[in-house]
Amino acid sequence: MMNTLWVIFQVIIGYNLVLPFILFVFYQLFKKPVASAAVRVDFDYAIIVTAYEQTALLPSVVNSLLQLNYSSYLIYVVADNCDISHLHFADPRVILLRPENVLASNTRSHLYAIANFRREHEIVTIIDSDNLTDPEYINELNVLFYAGFEAVQGVRAAKNLNTTYACLDAARDIYYHFYDGEVLFGLGSSATLAGSGMAFKTDLYKACFENLDITGAGFDKVLQAQILRMDKRIAFAKDAIVYDEKTSNADQLVNQRSRWINTWFKYFGFGFDILLKGIKKANFNQFLFGIILLRPPLFIFILLSVLCGLVNIFIFPFYSLMWVLAFGIFVLSFVLSLKIHPTDPRIYRSLVNIPKFIYFQLLSLLHAKGANKRSVATKHNVNS
Repeated sequence: MMNTLWVIFQVIIGYNLVLPFILFVFYQLFKKPVASAAVRVDFDYAIIVTAYEQTALLPSVVNSLLQLNYSSYLIYVVADNCDISHLHFADPRVILLRPENVLASNTRSHLYAIANFRREHEIVTIIDSDNLTDPEYINELNVLFYAGFEAVQGVRAAKNLNTTYACLDAARDIYYHFYDGEVLFGLGSSATLAGSGMAFKTDLYKACFENLDITGAGFDKVLQAQILRMDKRIAFAKDAIVYDEKTSNADQLVNQRSRWINTWFKYFGFGFDILLKGIKKANFNQFLFGIILLRPPLFIFILLSVLCGLVNIFIFPFYSLMWVLAFGIFVLSFVLSLKIHPTDPRIYRSLVNIPKFIYFQLLSLLHAKGANKRSVATKHNVNS
C-alpha cells in the first residue's frame, strides 16, 4: 500500500515536469489559427490604471498611454489611499479619481472607475501603475476582439533587467506567457490572466464581479475562473505588449511571492470545479484550463521533484533515473520558451542564480499565510 501511495504521489508531482513539453508538441501539430472578422470597428476603450499608496510612477504610465496609436479611449487613474496634490494631468483624456474611502482592492478600484465613466466604453483594459505600453497595444488587442473574443490577455514584458532578480523574474514570465498563454490558447483552451495588460468587454467584466467583493491579491484568479465558468475563452495577444516592472531586490521578491503563493493556495480549488465542468460537458477549453489551475507554483513542484528523486536513490534507484529524464524534459521546455522569443542575454546569464531565486521563494512560502498583511502592493524603485 505504501509503495502504491508513493508511486501515485510521484505521478501527481512529476507530470508537471513533462506537461509543458507535451503541450508544446501538440501545439506544433494542432495549433489553431485565429480567424479575424472582415468588418472592423473602433472600439471605445476605458484604460484603468490603479495605484495604491504610491504615485511616483503614475506620470510615466500616463505619458506612455497618451502615446498609444489609437484615438478612441479615456484613461481613468484610480489613486487609492494616495496623496494626489502633486499630480496634474493636462490632457482631457486623463481622469484622476481618488476614492473618499480606502478601497485596498484591485476589483474595487476597477469598479469604482467603471462607476465614474465619462461615457459608455465597450472595452476596459487594466494597467498597473508601474507599467508602460507599446504604442500598438490597443490595435493588437483589437485583432482578438474583432475575432469575437470578449477577454484578451497581452504580454507583460520586462521593463527593467537591472538586477539578477529582475532577470530571473523576466525568465519566469517568458516561460508562463509561452505555455500558459500562447500554447494554451493555440490548442483551443484559454490563456491565464496575469493581473495587468488584459482587456475585457465591459459588460463581461461587470458580470464577473457583480456579486463578489474580492480583497487581497488574486483578483485575476477569480476573474479567469468566472470567465471559464461562463464557457468563454480568454484569448492571448502575443503582440499586445505592456512593459512591467520586475522585482529588483530580495525584499520585493519575498513580499510579492508571498502574496502570489497565498493566492494559489486560496484559489487553486477553482481548478477542480472547472475541470469537472469540462469533463461533464466534454468541453476541452474548461478541461485543459482546469488542469493548469491545479498545477502548483513552479518552485514548489521543482523542489518536490528533487525530493522525490533523492528519496528514490535509496529505495527505488530506477525511479531516480526516470526523474532525471523528467528534469531533462522540463529544462528543454524551459529553454524552448526562451529560444522561441527574443530573450536578452542578461536573462540567460542570470539562470545560474536560479537556486538563490528558489531559496527566496521558500522564504516567501513561510510568509504566505500572512502575506496580505505584510504588503498590499509591490513597492518599486522609481529609478529602476
